[in-house]
Amino acid sequence: MKSLRVLSVFGTRPEAVKMAPVVHKLAQTPGIESYVCVTAQHREMLDQVLNLFGVAPDVDLNLMRPDQSLAEITAAIFTHLDPVLKDLRPDWVLAQGDTTTVMATSLLAYYNRIRFGHVEAGLRTGDKWQPFPEEINRMVASVTADLHFAPTEWSRQNLLRENVPAARIFVTGNPVIDALQFVASQPLTPEVRELFHRLGLKDGGQRLVFVTAHRRENFGEPLENICTALCQLADIYREQIHIVYPVHLNPNVQEPVYRLLGNVENITLIPPLDYLPLVNILKRAVLVLTDSGGLQEEAPGLGVPVLVMRQVTERPEGVQAGTVRLVGTDTERIVAEARRLLDDPTAHAAMAHAVNPYGDGRAAERIVQALLTTRN
Repeated sequence: MKSLRVLSVFGTRPEAVKMAPVVHKLAQTPGIESYVCVTAQHREMLDQVLNLFGVAPDVDLNLMRPDQSLAEITAAIFTHLDPVLKDLRPDWVLAQGDTTTVMATSLLAYYNRIRFGHVEAGLRTGDKWQPFPEEINRMVASVTADLHFAPTEWSRQNLLRENVPAARIFVTGNPVIDALQFVASQPLTPEVRELFHRLGLKDGGQRLVFVTAHRRENFGEPLENICTALCQLADIYREQIHIVYPVHLNPNVQEPVYRLLGNVENITLIPPLDYLPLVNILKRAVLVLTDSGGLQEEAPGLGVPVLVMRQVTERPEGVQAGTVRLVGTDTERIVAEARRLLDDPTAHAAMAHAVNPYGDGRAAERIVQALLTTRN
């Protein structure tokens, strides 16, 4: 029987984290020829994950440019990925999530009459502007997809409401849990120990609060509100907490964050973290404040409550399970919700001990099996 040729395409760190278990499973499976193409939509942050998981791309488009617009990165992906598809002619193209890379890849697969499988399919907020541009990106991917790998039953129901045939949807869990379990089991490297030493992260010391904020819809006043909330929390808990904030490389994030938080004593601003130290810092955190998508899945997997600084989330399963709470970007609301968890051990335990709804660490296995069962 002819081998099944599968091309996995990704461009950002979160995509690489979630696709790495799938790429490994594809490579280990008899009857499959696995290829990897990276757009390098985020160059430095992508390379960290490729090295950690031992993924060597067959094709590296290296498309990242300083401060490029959405239109520019989209055009570059269309121009440079199309010849790769024409040359390789895979049976399947896989992409994950809701980035510009995913949206453009799904359309190119359609243009070339190549079957497209969407990993982490079916996430929705119902608001095309939140998150921007991710909500539209994932909807485009859903329209073109031949197979939908939904992380949860809720995601499956979203797709069914959009008239996707049930036979084309597989509930697999989220491969981020596969990746998280692998990384959490790795020993600390000397580099991670040195980072912990620099941050003063010692057992029995100040409680660690971990922060990320970088969403496009939070640029401007919302991000400044978030920074004001962090200043207030740092002041209220001056001797009790240490806030660690890896700051995204986008200038729209760097400028206000360093201006407003750069001189606050118990807030440490650092460059974006490799995934291994990120997971190990999460293991030590008592609370996560974020506008990220992936951290809503990862932190609960390590028993850490998450306050999501967005108006809506495409991951309501965490809210329903009690692992995540939406708090928006209002300064007073963020401070009040954080204080509730920092001051009330019962409230903290209720979120920390809730069941993570995103899977059991076998999502990659289910995705690959679905490809094999629908190969014709």
